[in-house]
Amino acid sequence: MGIYMIWSVICVIMMIFGICAWISKSPVRFWNVGQEIQVSNIKKYNRAVAKLWFVFAAGFEVIGLPIMGGQNSAGVVITILGAMFLSIALMIAYTRIEKKYRVYYNHER
Repeated sequence: MGIYMIWSVICVIMMIFGICAWISKSPVRFWNVGQEIQVSNIKKYNRAVAKLWFVFAAGFEVIGLPIMGGQNSAGVVITILGAMFLSIALMIAYTRIEKKYRVYYNHER
């Protein structure tokens, strides 16, 4: 149960990332926090990233449920593989969001 509580705290942190993205007035950063991204519509971009964090946090919480069965339960494999595939899906989804909203200049491509 203690491990699941830590898992849930991580999910809450991801929800906070989503809330911060939702209310941000400047484009939120995802891959590189040191480099600012130029987007065509800041509000729509930030909302899309916020929704991405919300969905990821909810999915992460659900795939963490097998942890409640204990560390030695077979369900932990679902949690491990689920976290891996969910993280890959997060990266793919963000790449699509960035491709949709990013403004490229001639020297960037």
